[in-house]
Amino acid sequence: MGKTEVRGLAARAGGWSARHRWAAVGIWVLFVVLAMGLGSAAGRVDVDESDQLKGETHTAARIIEDAGIEEPAGETVLIQSKGGSVEATSGEFRAAVADVVDAVRGTGKVTGVTSPYDAHTISRDGRSALVQFDLRGDAETAADRIEPVLNAVAGVQEDHGSLRIEEIGGASMQKQYKDAFGDDFQQAEYSAVPVALGILLIAFGALVAALLPVALAITAIMATMGLMGIVSHLQPMSDTANSVMLLVGMAVGVDYCLFYLRREREERAAGRDAGTALRIAAATSGRAIVVSGVTVCVAMAGMLFTGLAEFEAMGLASLMVVAVAMVGSVTVLPALLSLLGERVEKGRLPFVGRRRRERGTDGGSRFWSAVLRGVLARPLVSVVIAGGTLLAIAAPALGMKTQQLTLDQEFGDSLPMVQTYNRVNDAFPGGSEPAQVVVRAQDIGAPEVRQALADFKERAISSGASRGPVDVKLHKTQNVALVSVPLVGGSDMDKATKSLDKLRDEVRPATLGKVDGVEAPITGQVAGNSDFNDQLMGSVVPVFAFVVVFAFLLMLLSFRSLTVALTSIVLNLLSVAAAYGVLVAVFQHGWGASLVGAEGVGAIVTWLPLFLFVILFGLSMDYHVFVVSRIREARMRGRDTRDAIRHGVVTTAGVVTSAAVIMVAVFAIFGTLSMQSMKQMGVGLAAAVLIDATVIRGVLLPAVMALLGERNWYFPKWLHRLPDLTHDEAPEVIAQPVRGESERLPV
Repeated sequence: MGKTEVRGLAARAGGWSARHRWAAVGIWVLFVVLAMGLGSAAGRVDVDESDQLKGETHTAARIIEDAGIEEPAGETVLIQSKGGSVEATSGEFRAAVADVVDAVRGTGKVTGVTSPYDAHTISRDGRSALVQFDLRGDAETAADRIEPVLNAVAGVQEDHGSLRIEEIGGASMQKQYKDAFGDDFQQAEYSAVPVALGILLIAFGALVAALLPVALAITAIMATMGLMGIVSHLQPMSDTANSVMLLVGMAVGVDYCLFYLRREREERAAGRDAGTALRIAAATSGRAIVVSGVTVCVAMAGMLFTGLAEFEAMGLASLMVVAVAMVGSVTVLPALLSLLGERVEKGRLPFVGRRRRERGTDGGSRFWSAVLRGVLARPLVSVVIAGGTLLAIAAPALGMKTQQLTLDQEFGDSLPMVQTYNRVNDAFPGGSEPAQVVVRAQDIGAPEVRQALADFKERAISSGASRGPVDVKLHKTQNVALVSVPLVGGSDMDKATKSLDKLRDEVRPATLGKVDGVEAPITGQVAGNSDFNDQLMGSVVPVFAFVVVFAFLLMLLSFRSLTVALTSIVLNLLSVAAAYGVLVAVFQHGWGASLVGAEGVGAIVTWLPLFLFVILFGLSMDYHVFVVSRIREARMRGRDTRDAIRHGVVTTAGVVTSAAVIMVAVFAIFGTLSMQSMKQMGVGLAAAVLIDATVIRGVLLPAVMALLGERNWYFPKWLHRLPDLTHDEAPEVIAQPVRGESERLPV
């Protein structure tokens, strides 16, 4: 066997690790342990509610925080006539109200209990009333202390069968949510590992080989969790960012390891010795991993341009786990493969191994070979059919409606609190989610300020923005007033947002806005949703531009081809558009919604399109870089373009299919969750990866490249001054012919 000389970052890293295998493994283990230890010692700083959004919501939160006002967790008990025959003025109704007041006070957990007869919280039809109170202690931990109060209210309900007595509020809703779905995420996250392992067992046919990608992904995730704790002191993190990081980490960690392992096994099966096979894998798949990893990191960095703290946390966490998995793949993985040698085939599954030997050792795929024959025979027809199909799938996305999902959209009828929430909103429109005006003045007790507050209360109702009651709570020491305004529209977000706009654009300027030195930002659930939507929409263009431009530049520099860079972007955008179309068809129009338990949603959650774009654009680059790298390598070895396309697609089909099946399976787990927003995310990701790995990479990419022919490698002379990041690991490879293969193998 001749000497194989390789150069380049990935090749050098793999070569060093293979030669110093124990050192490479030790450094990786030390890195993971140190990252976890330092992260645990530093503690994680989570995104503060006041930093979640910019605009008025942020300003209001800052005023409350600066004033040192700690708002308690508010709860409400709805007392309502079941048949409509019992009115709030009746003795039976009054007795029930008194029992509720006594019961919640008797728990010793509440304060500020108000009777509906004192606070005038009786519905217009006189058949519903609200008992309101606050929970003692920190609002953030109120859900942990709410159970005795819920039990007390349930006891009153048992004594008054003709009335409906139900509690709702931030703490009680959070408890119900935790009880019903708190384990959903954990179960989904934990089940991702055995699912991935099972698919890898089938893909590799050996237990040790299957365990390596999972081990790499898990250690990369563990290290990133530690790094998140350290980085959170500069950029706060969140539980959502943690879940997204785990998803992305499992996907890319397994993918990168899969690419590397498959190439190493393929070279050994072709007759190369273990050292040569490992060096070739490092120089080819290793390079593809680096290019792909950097591209995915750039895509994830797009989320940092939203200005939304939650998105920034998700983007940074995803970026870190991809970078860690990428580094692990080109360092510790070759060291482990060098250590294991032939033992990587331990725990072989007889049937899978026999089936692979029957298929041959060229890494080819009979199915994709058959598909490629048809595609390359009629590339134009293939482009028209595949492209037309994807455009048809994407078409529903043109009518996409995005909104923050209401409780009944998010949970359907699966939680009792949804019915309670709707009943409160029907009887007291906007009462369950009032707008809150945070008024700060130099002297909150000044006559002109008091008059402005009174005018605001009156005008909020006369303008039609609210039906009342408008409640004003003064904090004289801090010169702050908190004004609670139930919005007309209630749980109908479109109508409630119009009411909010009236308050902000008409009522406030005509009252509080006329007093010098008064700040009056309006916050609350509806206001937060509105501000979030405005900020998200404002960030769409910068994020799209950043991701697309930088991905284009990376592809241009990595393949030294203007054509490859342009087709990469177009195909990825088409893949994302098709995923959008599937989402809209299922969740907005209800086509096949019963199959995934998504009936009656009618909209796409606001944050999902931008999130999906960034994640999918990054992850789809995994497959694209891997396939195109193999095509380019075959072209450099002297094959004509069409033969290089066939060779590149067929030899990568197995690994791409295995990687895609793992991704689809992991993402589909999230599609089984009860929350519609998580279901939409899971279905969208799974559909996109499936489309990307089959129609895009298996049909459209080879068909487009076949049509372009030698123009695939077009690179204008005026671009030659750009840095050369192509196969810098050297096409000069000296290897003896093996098994009748007489061509030189550049890596």
